[in-house]
Amino acid sequence: MAEITVLSALAGGALIGAAAALLLLKQNRVAGISGIAAGILPPWNSESKWRLCFLLGLFLSAPLYRLAGLQIPIRIDTPLPLLAVAGLLVGYGTRLGGGCTSGHGVCGIARLSVRSSVATLVFMLTAGVSVYLVRHFLAVF
Repeated sequence: MAEITVLSALAGGALIGAAAALLLLKQNRVAGISGIAAGILPPWNSESKWRLCFLLGLFLSAPLYRLAGLQIPIRIDTPLPLLAVAGLLVGYGTRLGGGCTSGHGVCGIARLSVRSSVATLVFMLTAGVSVYLVRHFLAVF
C-alpha cells in the first residue's frame, strides 16, 4: 500500500471539498454520489448532463493521474462474489439512509445537519462492526 502523507491527505480532502463546494455553488446541489448516479438513469431530464459529467470526472481522475506519471497501487484480495454482495448492500443502505457517505458525511456534516451527523455515525459504526464480524467470526479473510 502506498504511504499516505499528511500533504497527500490534505490535498485529497481539499479537492473533495472544492468539488462539493463548486457543485453547491454552480448547481445548488449536494455532492451525494448515489443521488447523482441515480439521476442519470432513464428517463433523462435537464439535469442528466451535469450529473453524467460529474460521474465521468470521478472515473477519469485515476487515468489522468496515471497519465501525469504517478502510480496508483491497487490490490484487491476479496473474492468478486463478496464484493458484489457488499456493493448491493451499500446500494440498499444508501436508499434506506436517504443518502451516501459523500452526501451525508462530506456535505451534510459540513452543513451542520443533525440528520447527516446521525446517519454518518450509524453507517461508520455499522461498517466497523461488519468488518470485525467478517474478519474475526466468519474467517473470510
